[in-house]
Amino acid sequence: MIACAEHFLPGNDAEPKPHDDVVSTLSKALGVQAITTDDLEIASKDFGGLKFVKPLALIRPSTADDVARVVRAAARSPTLTVAARGNGHSINGQAMAEQGLVLDMRAMDELVRLVTIDGAPYVDVSGGALWEDVLKRCVSEFGLTPRSWTDYLSLTVGGTLSYAGVSGQAFRYGPQTSNVTELEVVTGKGETIVCSKTQSPELFFAVLGGLGQFGIITRARIVLQEAPHTVRWIRVVYSEFEEFSSDAEWLVRREEGESSFDYVEGFVLANSEDPSNGWPTLPLDPQQVFDPIHIPSSAGPVLYCLELALHYRYSDNPSHVDAVVDGLLGRLRFIKGLKFQVDIGYTEFLLRVKRDEEHARANGVWDDAPHPWLNLFVSKSNIAEFDGEVFKKILKDGVHGPILVYPLLRDKWDSRQSVVVPESEIFYIVALLRFSPAPPKGPPPQLLVEQNRQILQLCLAKAFDFKLYFPHYHSRQDWINHFGNHQWSRFVDRKTAFDPMAILAPGQKIFSRVPQPYSVTQ
Repeated sequence: MIACAEHFLPGNDAEPKPHDDVVSTLSKALGVQAITTDDLEIASKDFGGLKFVKPLALIRPSTADDVARVVRAAARSPTLTVAARGNGHSINGQAMAEQGLVLDMRAMDELVRLVTIDGAPYVDVSGGALWEDVLKRCVSEFGLTPRSWTDYLSLTVGGTLSYAGVSGQAFRYGPQTSNVTELEVVTGKGETIVCSKTQSPELFFAVLGGLGQFGIITRARIVLQEAPHTVRWIRVVYSEFEEFSSDAEWLVRREEGESSFDYVEGFVLANSEDPSNGWPTLPLDPQQVFDPIHIPSSAGPVLYCLELALHYRYSDNPSHVDAVVDGLLGRLRFIKGLKFQVDIGYTEFLLRVKRDEEHARANGVWDDAPHPWLNLFVSKSNIAEFDGEVFKKILKDGVHGPILVYPLLRDKWDSRQSVVVPESEIFYIVALLRFSPAPPKGPPPQLLVEQNRQILQLCLAKAFDFKLYFPHYHSRQDWINHFGNHQWSRFVDRKTAFDPMAILAPGQKIFSRVPQPYSVTQ
């Protein structure tokens, strides 16, 4: 059964929009159930809070067949588009469809099914499942866990796989897109196809990191491993970027079989007592205190923190865990006296951002404030200059939220997928995760958007090797520049093959809807 929220115009005298008849016909053809029009407001905005675009209808599919029927119905119209919406965490309207159809993928039937192939464990999950729920089910029911995560887990499986999915495990296992072996996808032709590296591989690689342009993920098969019980969570502080970045790169380049941490991330903070941007953001426990007496007098306007984690099981000898941690930390050049450490459960560690979410909601900066975030991949060859120009100057007072920066390894990313990254073997993710209060308490969002633009212009002017993560451009040439000529040609070819009428993901503003009818199966 599909549920549909229709858009009705107020007043009996209002002239009906042309699409109203389409929605009425669609409702009858698909056997949809009309629900409250208020739900359209949900699909009209996203977490970014910068764009408000009203769709024609919000549809809640239960199965892949439901999704396929909606796409085929859109294909029979000259102008309708379809956007898959997960938990609404896009930033620039990527999951919106102006006067189109928005699919609420969270309504998909629940699926968490253990699969064993040649002795190796996998889990089949719905494209609309939240990673948080996948974690809890896999750990509690199977004692297993996916290998690669995002920091925030209230995101859908299909949503993160459409971009990449990056967190502190990516240096070892690659992004989430490198940890899926099979997909069920509904293409822009309304075809439901199961694909993998060996079965319909072009679709498989196109969809992974494909920005929703080639198909809607309705099921994914995720690689699993044994779940640890506990995590040693550590933060160490640096005053010099060169030492911070060198140590981070040493950690992520440890060879297989060598002792290493299981999670490596980093962030920048203001060298001040600012509660939102500075020293107070570092301690991991309320009993821990940041003592600035340890900061060297040569320190600049910002400090750097390496965030590390080592997994272990109840059966592991505590002295062995201590020895591994001490051995690794002993090689690092952080400021002695500025180390923070706690031991917490594995699931609690992976859900650590949930506590930040609760705090942000209580302070009105989660639902009620705009989030003009900026996410970049910056080449190792440019990251030191980026630090000098951006972290130490433009962002020296912080962004009222985390400023993530840590290295990733290019050889963990599959170039056959649609996502693009810098050319260098090591590149850094830079994420400005702003949580400023809404005006008048906080700055106008336009000012923060302009700051993002200033940073991008600086990268372009200095010819940095960089790519936008969660890209959003306004011109065809910008998209060509983002992909590069070769990969742009491949991207266009894939669009032609799998969504020739450009029905899917119109909010990305990459392709325009092709009006001519396309022959589809009823």
